[in-house]
Amino acid sequence: MAERTVFQSIPRKHVVSIGPQASVRDAACMMTRANCGSVLIMEPPDLLLGILTERDLMTRVLAKGLDPERTTAREVMTPNPICVPPETLVSDAVVLMLERGFRHIPLVSGQKILGVFSVRDALPREIGTALSQTEFHEQVNDALG
Repeated sequence: MAERTVFQSIPRKHVVSIGPQASVRDAACMMTRANCGSVLIMEPPDLLLGILTERDLMTRVLAKGLDPERTTAREVMTPNPICVPPETLVSDAVVLMLERGFRHIPLVSGQKILGVFSVRDALPREIGTALSQTEFHEQVNDALG
């Protein structure tokens, strides 16, 4: 069976986004309503500024005691997130996320944002393949010094 692409694996084919001046409380409410772990921070019509995740809310807002009503998405987002094209294989996306330490990655075709791939969207088989690739890369890097 052929491996899926990230676009084939995302359950939602719409973009969950909010403006940069929105409060992080609004962003959290939007994520809750959409049942997703991230929201893209965008300026109209389609300029991607950053991404805000559940982890960002925990580490950059709650843990620092910031007021979620007064803190804007722009203040705590990850700016200029790494993006991948929709034809990226799931295992390649998972390797990238493991190596870079994040769990969500926007899918972009040209200038159009197609959605967000989450590590949750990967099948256990694909996660296993990605982990094997990552271990191999680490072994090669160790051997090369």
